[in-house]
Amino acid sequence: MKTRNKNGQFAAKRKDTKIETIEKKYNVNLGVRSDMKLGNFLKKKGYKSLSEMLRK
Repeated sequence: MKTRNKNGQFAAKRKDTKIETIEKKYNVNLGVRSDMKLGNFLKKKGYKSLSEMLRK
């Protein structure tokens, strides 16, 4: 699943990651263009982080 940092917490995903990568890695369909950047998607949908979005 997600990568953890040295403290055992989930590592933050870069905001310039393409949605296509997220959809493949987490087996989800977010219903947006695959070349959209994660940061733009999260902002548009009102999420603070990828973790928050995946929980809902």
